[in-house]
Amino acid sequence: MSINKIKKTKDFSLIYNKSKKMHTKYAIIFIKENINNEQRFGFVASKKTGNAVQRNRIKRIFKEFVKTHKDKFKKNTDYIFVGKSILKENIKTLKYKDIEKDISKVIK
Repeated sequence: MSINKIKKTKDFSLIYNKSKKMHTKYAIIFIKENINNEQRFGFVASKKTGNAVQRNRIKRIFKEFVKTHKDKFKKNTDYIFVGKSILKENIKTLKYKDIEKDISKVIK
């Protein structure tokens, strides 16, 4: 089951500026309805969240969460998952379950 990714900088900027924000312990989720009737997801981990290995791990965990819970997301909506800097200290000990529990609270 593949997920539609947001790739263009223009799209990211648009969503950042016109969306609702939800804060969890480990992530900020930007949510914006779109008109083209598809779910799209973006994954962001800035340098604040660690080195390249850690950033990629964070994005992989977010992607895994989206794949597993795809049915819980609204259809014609864009989502951007942004990793918070708290992940930097915790990423070595953090398990997928922790992030899953954290994000599941706000996705309904």
